[in-house]
Amino acid sequence: MTSATPSRWKRFRYRLEWAGCAALAWGVRRLPRRACVALARGLGAIAYRLDGRGRRVALANLEMVFGGRMDARARAAIARRSYQSFARNILDLLWAPRLNAENWRRYLIVEGSPQPRDSHGVVYLCIHWGNFEWASIATGRAGVSCQVVAESFKNPHLAAIFNGARESAGHTIIPQENSMIRLLKAVKRGGTTGMLADLTLRPEQAAACIEAFGRPICTTLLHGVLAERGGARLVPVHGEPLPDGRTRVTYDPPLDIPPGATPAEIAQRCWDHYAPKIEARPELWLWAYKHWRYRPREAPPESYPFYANASGKFEKLLRGGSASGKTPRPKPGRKSPPPPPAD
Repeated sequence: MTSATPSRWKRFRYRLEWAGCAALAWGVRRLPRRACVALARGLGAIAYRLDGRGRRVALANLEMVFGGRMDARARAAIARRSYQSFARNILDLLWAPRLNAENWRRYLIVEGSPQPRDSHGVVYLCIHWGNFEWASIATGRAGVSCQVVAESFKNPHLAAIFNGARESAGHTIIPQENSMIRLLKAVKRGGTTGMLADLTLRPEQAAACIEAFGRPICTTLLHGVLAERGGARLVPVHGEPLPDGRTRVTYDPPLDIPPGATPAEIAQRCWDHYAPKIEARPELWLWAYKHWRYRPREAPPESYPFYANASGKFEKLLRGGSASGKTPRPKPGRKSPPPPPAD
């Protein structure tokens, strides 16, 4: 049996997961908005308690970023609320097919313009912060259909449920693998696409080393390539979930990219745009994600989360060995953000 062929148990588990998600989607779409929000809070709190591995990742990330300036209880509160935020993001995505041309403005408050008025291609950027799924939905409902890059599911049966909900707004979902050429052609023709700018990649993929809260991360380079080679405008967008079930979707002006900036420098500029939002509302970022999967060889292991590993390929990328261009080494003296106000 090859690795491409799932075992009998895995096939059974995949079918079971699909049945559970399909039932959840069916039920969620029949809930009123306030009930959907309440269910997300409850499921997020339960997931925080039951997901020991993810909770450990979240707390390690928070300890590295905020250190001794925030006590363990405050960090745990942020981690729990981060789980609740992500649960709402997922449930809202499953609820999204109920949005249509007549009612979507009741639930989505749009600030700014989703479409720069020029002939350039556009890349709409989000990160794992707030309601990023509804930020994408709002773009489609506003009349801008995009090719949206989505990570592949380990369980392929789930793609029909989640990507079907994403496509309900008029988007086309394409996998992250081998997407660069396709998207580069699209933006050169003035097309639009959307993607998450804080995806963690392996160093041998289309990745760049950028500085995040004083330490390097290995993240996607795709948006930098689309801006540098395709002349695309990079438009940051974020969705702030509101307690009453609505989401405030904000389109910021296109990022100012200096002439001659490399894809890695562009990726850094994108991160610098979003970092203050994480600092202001850390509970809305996905802390259970392994953002710092790699660490420099000379860095003390205790200065990174427990899951971070040294890697020769990462070291080469960190020192500017990427085939995609020169990547500046992050400055070790940059400080972490100040802690947010306590609840």
